Amino acid sequence: MHDATLRNRLGQWLEPSRRSDVPPFMVMDVMAAAARIEAAGGHVIHMEVGQPAAGAPRTAIAAAHAALEAGRIDYTSALGIPSLRERIARHYRDTYGCDVNPERIVVTTGSSGGFILAFLSMFEPGDRVAVTVPGYPPYRHILTALGCEPVLIETTNETRHALTGEALLAAHREAPLKGVLVGSPANPTGTMMSREALAGLIAAAEDAGIRFISDEIYHGLDYAFPAVTAAALSRHALVINSFSKYFCMTGWRVGWMVVPDILVRPIERLQQNLSISVPALSQIAAEAAFDGAAEMEEIKHGYQENRRVLIDGLPKAGLTRFLPADGAFYLYADVSDFTSDSFEFANQMLEQAGVAATPGLDFDPIHGRSFIRFSYARSLDEMREAVDRIAHWLK
Repeated sequence: MHDATLRNRLGQWLEPSRRSDVPPFMVMDVMAAAARIEAAGGHVIHMEVGQPAAGAPRTAIAAAHAALEAGRIDYTSALGIPSLRERIARHYRDTYGCDVNPERIVVTTGSSGGFILAFLSMFEPGDRVAVTVPGYPPYRHILTALGCEPVLIETTNETRHALTGEALLAAHREAPLKGVLVGSPANPTGTMMSREALAGLIAAAEDAGIRFISDEIYHGLDYAFPAVTAAALSRHALVINSFSKYFCMTGWRVGWMVVPDILVRPIERLQQNLSISVPALSQIAAEAAFDGAAEMEEIKHGYQENRRVLIDGLPKAGLTRFLPADGAFYLYADVSDFTSDSFEFANQMLEQAGVAATPGLDFDPIHGRSFIRFSYARSLDEMREAVDRIAHWLK
């Protein structure tokens, strides 16, 4: 009896916090289900996760090997290795014709670390921050865990699923917003904002006193037109980027931010306390990755061919409606002709066709039951086989 009472009291003491009660990131659950099928001897085509099939650039691998051979891998500055910050600033000059002071560059533990640092430095608990749907789930989940209120703004076909200044200000009039976060190219849609559209949105936000965060982790993976950085449009915008996607360095967990001058020291203090510094080996490899751009461009051409295979092949399989795939490596397909439950559709497609994809519910709690996200970051042969499998399954 005493032991039962003690266990009950311990259970109450150890009850999870309310802030930890966030939804799962469904794509990780799909990955786990696919892994179980593969462990049992099945063959799965992975289109669920935004992970390039290719590895890091050879230049990055060589730099990491050399650093390991040299011996110690130590802490770095909380803001990042100075030479890496300077190299990132040079990237903005070379790619966008945009001068960014290296002092405004902060190296982060992937883009995920960047989101946490950005939200902590820009918002207080209870602040309302606008995000679009469909959109990347951890935006709203991290905001919730930090005590902020994510405000979901629906996007439509009329605006090519991009947030407009009018829609942002309409939400702001309903109840004041402290911030807004947008991505271009976007996940899960792959849609992009033109320079004019992005500039107009930033101007509308700043005129209303709404802080602006731009997720640019799919920059470099643009097919319709060149991506535009918010850093070229405003010194007050906070930009988040990563080596995970274009540079194929997901597991290295290294990204960066371009931050307003006033936030450099607050973010440095947060980084000092939360992680001390980003792993030095990853930073060394990331700096060398910029020298592997030619290799990465070849991989990008592969994505373009994969994109063509899906855009041509999926309609023949029965999936005739999807959003414009301007960039990234995703196709967001309407499956409402087949189901009203994208989660169950994804489960059956995995179990019966051996194709893993992510239910739209992960990205859009409002209309996501009608959509599936396919990632085309794998090989061309896998994309062709996936189209054939899906066509056979849907017949």
